[in-house]
Amino acid sequence: MDQETAIDAFAALAQTSRMTIYRLLVREGPDGLQVGEISRRLGIVTSTLSGHLAVLKRAGLLKATRNQREIHYSANLNAMNELVGFLLADCCNGQVDNCSEILSLLENG
Repeated sequence: MDQETAIDAFAALAQTSRMTIYRLLVREGPDGLQVGEISRRLGIVTSTLSGHLAVLKRAGLLKATRNQREIHYSANLNAMNELVGFLLADCCNGQVDNCSEILSLLENG
């Protein structure tokens, strides 16, 4: 991941509704949720939700699959792994022991 891609991802998440949407989809796992279900659970009208989903998808943080008229969105966990990896790539100037708390959190979820 390069810096511009990381900035785009952080910019997409730097809004309350989009962060809430992303966290909901992370909890749901790879199957994700249909747009209507996301709207119902979060109380966001579909027209507004569509804009938020588009921003997150353009940033690479969401995957969308269409089944006839239904669109399911799921969190792109590989993109988040790359983003976290980008942030930690130079952690503590190579002194990984200094980053043990962070690494422990990542390993234990």
